[in-house]
Amino acid sequence: MHALGQRIWGVLSAVAATGGNKLENKEISQAVIARLPRYFRFLGELKDEGIERISSQELSDIMKVTASQIRQDFNNFGGFGQQGYGYKVEYLYEEIGRILGLDRTHNLIIIGAGNLGQALANYINFERRGFLFKGIFDNDPELLGTKIRNMEVRPMEEMETFVRENEIDIAVLTIPKASAAAVAEKLAGTRIRGIWNFAHMDLNVPREVQVENVHLSDSLMKLIYNINKRDENF
Repeated sequence: MHALGQRIWGVLSAVAATGGNKLENKEISQAVIARLPRYFRFLGELKDEGIERISSQELSDIMKVTASQIRQDFNNFGGFGQQGYGYKVEYLYEEIGRILGLDRTHNLIIIGAGNLGQALANYINFERRGFLFKGIFDNDPELLGTKIRNMEVRPMEEMETFVRENEIDIAVLTIPKASAAAVAEKLAGTRIRGIWNFAHMDLNVPREVQVENVHLSDSLMKLIYNINKRDENF
């Protein structure tokens, strides 16, 4: 779960950023937003290693992103560095965390208490980053009332009231494609801010609801493509 957790945590950070943070009132491209969690992760590792300062070129060597791209990305938010000095690792780490919305907590629910829903609920690193799971819902009678990470599986009929009463920011959909559209429509009616969608379909919801569609099979196909391209070059 660790490797998958790193990837899906990065996506969740991007949902939080686009859902609640205006990113300095400036329109930032989704490509830049998608890179921010990766910057945050690498900077966190550097901070843990006791590294206090790093240049864009040194960060480029570690992350395999060009130094020019790094500078362009950071310039969207004011730059953070000084020419000839580089970046203060801890400061940059904290600033990117703030941009991503990690300086505050976010309340989440999970819709779907199957294997994926349970795995997400049990991944404790989310809590460490301020993503707090408050409830989990399903329509399977055999799952109702069971406990997953101290959360009782609730019936779907209680979802909308629960969202409103518990100030839920983000709903995580780990349900079949056939149910996803109807559930997303109900969630949109609760004024939820974001949906992290693992159902194998793209959702159509009002623009004020941020949606991040996670197609795990797409990632696997990309991996296979890159493996095949590498094999062709050898």
